[in-house]
Amino acid sequence: MVIGYDTYHDSAQKGRSVGAVVASMNSTFTKYLSVANLHTNPAQELNDNMCPAIAKALRKYAEINGNLPARIIMYRDGVGDGQIPYVMEHEIAAIQNCFRQAGLTDDQLLFTYIIVSKRINTRFFKMNGKPSNPPSGTIVDDVVTLPERYDFFLVSQSVRQGTVNPTSYNVIKDTSGLKPNHLQKLTYKLTHLYYNWPGTVRVPAPCQYAHKLAFLVGESLHREPSEQLEQTLYYL
Repeated sequence: MVIGYDTYHDSAQKGRSVGAVVASMNSTFTKYLSVANLHTNPAQELNDNMCPAIAKALRKYAEINGNLPARIIMYRDGVGDGQIPYVMEHEIAAIQNCFRQAGLTDDQLLFTYIIVSKRINTRFFKMNGKPSNPPSGTIVDDVVTLPERYDFFLVSQSVRQGTVNPTSYNVIKDTSGLKPNHLQKLTYKLTHLYYNWPGTVRVPAPCQYAHKLAFLVGESLHREPSEQLEQTLYYL
């Protein structure tokens, strides 16, 4: 099961934010459950929004497939570098607690939590003669990454003009036992699965769906969407 999570600040009411959770419901990552909630502070975001949404996704997954997912990978967007310690201390603990309540114990669940950052100033060039953009699918996980982190950069777009922007992925927690190579390949393959664009997008598809949903609710709806729409990608 792959989960994407993003936040967006409500344009109508100051201090209110939208959190969107989009979780895959099948093994081919083509069906999704989308839940959006409004919140006013970070503590409320964790306890009242993210955890109930993840619990709902797990229930729905069990209802459709007849069992709970054995492996969960969560891509979290909308986290600055300064918020990483808060996320590590509070958010991951809250999510794992939510898994326990759903009936998944720590030893049977393989859980990976990845922070996705698009707004970075890192650029890569391919140096053969004159500098050019690296091809789509380029992974950089050595030399320029931070020694204290398990992180990598992925160039997933191919651009016609200008310099390509890589995306930074910071793996905060990983109990899955996947090799870095497999995690990087999965991340790259997920960037192909966004329905609105025939090529690759900058972030994995569930992350982009969560961003679109949070943007729609925060910019236009200003209220929580109907539960009947949860299994459709109505926000594309």
